[in-house]
Amino acid sequence: MYENGVYVIPDFLCNAGGVTVSYFEQVQNTQNFYWTLAEVQSRLDAKMVEAFYAVHKMAQSQRVHNRLAAYLVAVRRVAEAVDMRGWVH
Repeated sequence: MYENGVYVIPDFLCNAGGVTVSYFEQVQNTQNFYWTLAEVQSRLDAKMVEAFYAVHKMAQSQRVHNRLAAYLVAVRRVAEAVDMRGWVH
């Protein structure tokens, strides 16, 4: 795939939409405030596009395939969150 020049989007990036919408449902239920279908779709679109470009940018900057880039983005985000919470120094 990567070796053949085919642009592959990692499966866990493609499948993230369902998990993201589940999170949106949790947020709405917690706040007892509900978005229209159009609002959910708009928010999902924004999140998925942002995720795609983060992976694409990482792949380009590190000269790696998209699957490895997606892992790099994920690990970086976890490391930043751990650091922000002061769990490690």
